[in-house]
Amino acid sequence: MSDTSIRFDDGAAYEHYMGVWSQLVGDRFLDWLQPSTQQRWVDVGCGNGAFTDLLMRRCAPASVLGVDPSPQQLAFAQTRFPGGTARFQQGDAMALPLPDQSVDHAVMALVIFFVPEPSRGVAEMARVVQPGGRASAYGWDLMGGGFPWAAMQAGLPSVGRSPILPPSPHAANLDLLPALWQEAGFVDVQTQVLTVQRSFSSFEDYWRIALMGPSVQASLASLEAHEMEVLKRAVHGQFDNAQGPVTVTARAHAVTGRKPQSSQ
Repeated sequence: MSDTSIRFDDGAAYEHYMGVWSQLVGDRFLDWLQPSTQQRWVDVGCGNGAFTDLLMRRCAPASVLGVDPSPQQLAFAQTRFPGGTARFQQGDAMALPLPDQSVDHAVMALVIFFVPEPSRGVAEMARVVQPGGRASAYGWDLMGGGFPWAAMQAGLPSVGRSPILPPSPHAANLDLLPALWQEAGFVDVQTQVLTVQRSFSSFEDYWRIALMGPSVQASLASLEAHEMEVLKRAVHGQFDNAQGPVTVTARAHAVTGRKPQSSQ
């Protein structure tokens, strides 16, 4: 399916829909990564700054540049850092607006499956990272059922709809990530499975936020009211607790690698 309808242009809505998930899994990612302090970072596909915020709070970076194609998302991200402690710039993951060897660590947080050519995106991270620096990423296991809103996706066929997938849905597969990093020249490549949970006060709370997803909105735009009720019942039926709080488990795959020194 095409990703033309998957556009994250509302930073506030994204915060409820995916920003919370991003910080949950981002915390696990940084626990695993254990990056050094005082590094120069580029946050590729920074969106509304959810992961940038984690970097600033947990990693004491020397600098962070967030790069994203959406000016609306960047405007929201900037509101997190009114003092200018992080900078944001519109740009493309496959053509980063940075000089060669200008950062210590490049990261893609929940982004790699949105890059039309993942190998070019990883190559760009390799270009801007200095020798001895690192590039890292994590992405939802979209094809293995790890997406936080997988229950909604599974319900779509009940109303004749299919999930709208990003351009590279397999990019975060655990067998593909290390190959992408190795092909870009990184060494000491490591991977990790990250599992997180998020609780909702009720199914209605889950449902309300699930409908904020841009791919869901595109799929459901033409549904009649009775069809929406059919979908809601199909999604609701996937949860054991029909009346009380709802807990959802999600799974992401992470990768990191080091750029060799020029002498290697």
